[in-house]
Amino acid sequence: MIQGACLSQGAWPAVAKLNLMLRITRRRADGYHELQTVFQFLDLYDQLSFQIRQDGNISCSGIPGLQDKDNLIVRAARLLQQNTHTNLGADIHIEKRLPMGGGLGGGSSDAATTLLALNQLWNTGLERPQLADLGLQLGADVPVFIYGQAAWAEGIGEKLTPVSLPEPWYLVVNPAVHVSTSEIFCDSRLTRDADRITIRDFLAGQNSNYCLPVVRNRHPEVGEALDWLNNFAEARLTGTGASIFAAFQSQAEAEALLGKLPEKWSGFVARGLNQSPVNDLLK
Repeated sequence: MIQGACLSQGAWPAVAKLNLMLRITRRRADGYHELQTVFQFLDLYDQLSFQIRQDGNISCSGIPGLQDKDNLIVRAARLLQQNTHTNLGADIHIEKRLPMGGGLGGGSSDAATTLLALNQLWNTGLERPQLADLGLQLGADVPVFIYGQAAWAEGIGEKLTPVSLPEPWYLVVNPAVHVSTSEIFCDSRLTRDADRITIRDFLAGQNSNYCLPVVRNRHPEVGEALDWLNNFAEARLTGTGASIFAAFQSQAEAEALLGKLPEKWSGFVARGLNQSPVNDLLK
């Protein structure tokens, strides 16, 4: 089981997120998909620490076997370097707590925290909209982690409207499969012409995830986990998965169900957050 964690002194949090719904409204000529989604954070984090270097070198430890070209932390640091012309570098260490490939935004959140932290530690002076523009070059959901506010999102996920949502306790279940976002969005069976809805529609209960039928078909393990969780509460898929979740009024209720989770899956209980804890460090 993955357990929630408190921040250690001096650490920068890279918080998890859930997509509370996801609608695909059209496929653009450039291959990107326009969508509507709602982001909310969880009180579960990766933790990043930074040691500033004077020689401009950038290194990252904590994820064995991950090449720099695939490491969003390194790519984010170098992108900030290039755009601010700083001579400083950093040795970055990550304590990885979020499951990779689970749809919880770990890589994007790590990149966002790297941009926010190094912008402050290097004293490069960029404002959040500028950092969000840089983050968008790394991933469509990096900007929401830059702003650190639960949000209604449109466009490819970068057009954000802050929202204030209930902050329930979530049971999050990971069926231990890796779902490729690109493969889901390329699947011919994906519905790409969903009607657009409003924030009010979402708050009234329209919370479908249009990727779910494709994910179920390609990954039966996800469907099995959804069916199990649906026996106890409304189960939903976050993003393209593989993680699924359900909301509960109390921590005790969510923890009790976590105790019944089949051993073949991992899971954790976390509180929904409208504000990312990284905002506290930036104050």
